[in-house]
Amino acid sequence: MLLENRINNDILKKRLHSENFIRRTISFYKYVNIDDPALFRDEIYKAWFKLNCFGRIYVAKEGINAQMSVPEHNMPQFLNHLQSIAYLKDVPVKYAIVDDGKSFYKLTIRVRPKIVADGLDDREYDFSKVGKHLNAFEFHELVGAPGTIVVDMRNNYESEIGRFTNAICPDAETFRDAIKIVLNDLKDQKDKQILLYCTGGIRCEKAGSVLLHHGFENVGQLYGGIIEYAQQIKNAGLTSKFTGKNFVFDERLGETVDGKIISKCHQCGNPADSHTNCSNNSCHVLFIQCAECAQKYKGTCSYSCMDVITNRIAC
Repeated sequence: MLLENRINNDILKKRLHSENFIRRTISFYKYVNIDDPALFRDEIYKAWFKLNCFGRIYVAKEGINAQMSVPEHNMPQFLNHLQSIAYLKDVPVKYAIVDDGKSFYKLTIRVRPKIVADGLDDREYDFSKVGKHLNAFEFHELVGAPGTIVVDMRNNYESEIGRFTNAICPDAETFRDAIKIVLNDLKDQKDKQILLYCTGGIRCEKAGSVLLHHGFENVGQLYGGIIEYAQQIKNAGLTSKFTGKNFVFDERLGETVDGKIISKCHQCGNPADSHTNCSNNSCHVLFIQCAECAQKYKGTCSYSCMDVITNRIAC
């Protein structure tokens, strides 16, 4: 059995859109010592391929980070399989806030040095010491409380479209840079209560350890991240303190939390919160574009990129 998908992506996308059943988008992660990541990768690929699962999964010596699309009719079998794996027993599974079932169109599982690129030396930090896990309601109560500092551990293009009230949002394009900025900007506030959050919680596990190592006294993290917070707060009928859209790393590129738009189109400045990649593949920059500009610029980020694809079409 070939343990990767080599079918043309366009064909796979057509197959996805022709499916007559419902898919659920889920995510989970776990820091756990995996003895043989390559062998583990092959075992879960074979099992999840049979269940017609799609997704992007990273496996490393330190654990697993997964974003997946699972057929609803296969979900019980998939969850049972998760429980049968010693490494993944009792792993918390998070469900997408807004889900059209089109988040992924193939199954990709890769072995990486780390499940999140953090640029950290594992020998320097004790990653068993993490910030206090706060559930959605505990975090909700603390946001805006006197003496607390809320910190967004995501990248700038993520926080641009959605964030918690009065959160500090580092102007960083990578997680490793975000950590450096937070350490520097808050170096004189180590006695304050620091509240960390990210998409699903995985980045806060590492960030919390780093802050504790550098002398921060009171570090908490939103357990389950924005995804779990949005679900729990909505179900409880509370007003969300997260405003805007939650950026996600799949075909959707975002899921709204409260329906509000806090960002602007990068081309005309009108309200917009839809990320896209420039349709000029030699550019492919990620940016925010409204529907009008998407039509005007033919899905590109500039007139120069539009000229490139227009000329290619003309040829």
